[in-house]
Amino acid sequence: MDKEAKIEEIKQRARKNFSLGYNCAECVTEAVLSLVDTGLPGEAKKLATGFGGGGGLFGGTCGAVCGAIMAVGAVHGRSKLPEGEGKEAAMKSKEQLYGKPGLYRLFNIIPNRIEEKYGSTLCGDLTKQWQSSWLCRDHALFCRDLITEAAGIAAELIFADKNELASRPFGKNVENLKD
Repeated sequence: MDKEAKIEEIKQRARKNFSLGYNCAECVTEAVLSLVDTGLPGEAKKLATGFGGGGGLFGGTCGAVCGAIMAVGAVHGRSKLPEGEGKEAAMKSKEQLYGKPGLYRLFNIIPNRIEEKYGSTLCGDLTKQWQSSWLCRDHALFCRDLITEAAGIAAELIFADKNELASRPFGKNVENLKD
């Protein structure tokens, strides 16, 4: 199966997951953990449950965005810290995250692409119009589409050249980092 077909398969599985009763974060992580060899057991999807509704229905970062970040982390995340001790190890760790390539550059793509398309990454903002009719048909359809988009972004990042993506300039970020 080629890369584009695998990306589409992940998107469609995440989309279907929503109709099966998975929450937004679970939809994306389950699709990736089921269709990509991450080395993690399928039960790792349990980690996503609490991120639904923007973190326990708090309305923070959209669960689909969190699920996409977790899914990409399952493939490209760190499994251990760099070798070394003290300041040397801390500097190597900082370089892994902030450098060029740096993992934060890769993960930063996800919320920036969602915000670019939807205007926000916060569940409370994204779903504001449905807060008095939570999970009505229009709300469910909107979230299903957002889940599909987030799963697609995650899949693209998983199958892309990690070092190339991790060398791109930062998008919007809390530290206002630029290249």
